[in-house]
Order: sequence, then structure tokens, then C-alpha cells
Amino acid sequence: MGLHFGNLAKVRHVITYTLSPFEQRALPNYFSNGIPNLWRRFTGSFFRVGPPFFLGYVTYTWGTKEHELSKRKNPADYENDE
Repeated sequence: MGLHFGNLAKVRHVITYTLSPFEQRALPNYFSNGIPNLWRRFTGSFFRVGPPFFLGYVTYTWGTKEHELSKRKNPADYENDE
């Protein structure tokens, strides 16, 4: 009838390697290598990424506050209205 989904094309010169799930170790060296590596990567990039995000947050909150204040009417403009 036609080709099935897994056999739609004939691919040549592609080699794949797999390892049985029974031969793999789940989370090897997680606590001895993983957490110190996470801390090293975090501290190495925080001072490069953190200040622009902080500046953007401060600018956004200031702009939002100023926008909300500019939407309000000035009560002094309407003191003499009757």
C-alpha cells in the first residue's frame, strides 16, 4: 500500500549508537560534581546577566508607576468648578 511512518525514507551513512537503559546509571556523581558545577556556572554568569535584568525591572516599575500617576486628574484644576 505504501510506506509506514517509520520507513518513509531510506537513509544511508547514518550511524547511531545506543546504550541499554539497564546499563545506564541514574544521576551519576550528581552531588559530588553536579551541585558544585551548578554553583560555579551560576556565579560565573550572574554578574553578567543580573544587572541588566535589575535595571529593566526598575525601569519597568518606574514607568508603570508614572503611567498610573499620569492617568489621574489633578484635583487643583477643578477647585473652582461649581
